[in-house]
Amino acid sequence: MRARVHVLVKRALSVVLSLTLLATINFSAHITSAEAKTRKPTIAEINEAKKKEAEKKAAADKAKAQLNAASNQLKVLTAKAVAARNRYLQELKKLEIATKKAEIARKKEEAANKKSNAAQVAVVSSKNHIGKVAANAYIMGSGFTDFDSILHADGPQDLMDRLSTLDAVGENNSSILLRLKVAEESARLAKIEAEEARVEAVAARKEQADATARVAAAKKEADQARAAQEVEVKKLQQMQDKLIAELLSARKKRVTLEQQRQLAILEEALAARAEQTDVKAKVWPVNGIGFSKGRTTIRSTESIRTNAVAFAKKQVIARKPYVWGNEGPNSFDCSGLVYAAYRSAGLGYPEWDRVNSRIYYSWTKRIPLNELQPGDLLYYSYKADISTIHHITIYAGNGMMWEAHNTRKGLLYSSIYSIPGLIPFGGRV
Repeated sequence: MRARVHVLVKRALSVVLSLTLLATINFSAHITSAEAKTRKPTIAEINEAKKKEAEKKAAADKAKAQLNAASNQLKVLTAKAVAARNRYLQELKKLEIATKKAEIARKKEEAANKKSNAAQVAVVSSKNHIGKVAANAYIMGSGFTDFDSILHADGPQDLMDRLSTLDAVGENNSSILLRLKVAEESARLAKIEAEEARVEAVAARKEQADATARVAAAKKEADQARAAQEVEVKKLQQMQDKLIAELLSARKKRVTLEQQRQLAILEEALAARAEQTDVKAKVWPVNGIGFSKGRTTIRSTESIRTNAVAFAKKQVIARKPYVWGNEGPNSFDCSGLVYAAYRSAGLGYPEWDRVNSRIYYSWTKRIPLNELQPGDLLYYSYKADISTIHHITIYAGNGMMWEAHNTRKGLLYSSIYSIPGLIPFGGRV
């Protein structure tokens, strides 16, 4: 491979070779002299962050216990409110039954009143009839009695006729008086019965109204207690949410400090390693086969590229494994990490798909190594030919990259010169 590279170099124009070596040396100097840009938090800072995180966790746990107690009390009050409402509904049913009974009593009272009124009419009619009989007796002699009939009879037959008339009149009068008394008694009894029914219905309605009022009062009291408890629970919930938010913030700060320290240590080590690396021997010359191919425009924005870098960084820090052919979320290969990073960043062009590293090269805009920006793609090939591209990474800045390396090393944050065969152009998506 090295012999073929020398042959290609000899065939290149001397001016091109000079420019290439100059650009490479300049970029190499920029990279090898780079120091770790990430601030390295001290152990004391991390310990202080851990202490604050523990304090926030203890406060959140305490608030959680208070919230659980308040929630249990809320359940008790809710059960009481439900029981009170059930009693209220039962009393409503009783009221409905009492109302029906009162209606029956009212109808009975109405019927009795009609019967009494009819009896009174009969009494008046009977009295009028008796009055007429008495008036006739007066006209006939003001003394139409049994004795007068006997004295003034014209004979035995006339006497019998007079006595029969007196008997008929007496029987008729007795019948009228009897019917009157019966009607009056019936009316009196009906009125008594109706009055009793009315009194009973009134009492039932009053009793039910009182019970309804009591239940309504109990329900109101239970609802008020439940509302008060809900207010308390809401207050405690807000307190817990605040404490949890503070806990998460403290935890995030602690994790960030730890990650920054790890990253800074890694950057220092890789920067030191890069200073000892012969970068010229690891970069192909610019006149490699197909190196100039690519798009003339870009599809991403700075925001998309920044988000893609953040995604790749997160996967590397999480120490996710390398699995050939995978594009996440739990494992990746090299092009799978690139694809997943830009997909998560919102790149939605139809042509942007899960493809191999060589096709990615032709789908991106060529960027010289000394003009790389975070989010640009880097390519590695076995020969100075894009057809032999075998690896793709995401530029992180300061001569470093995020990559899915191999099954043994997994996902890495490494120097762009840690792998031989770097194509001298990056690709901007």
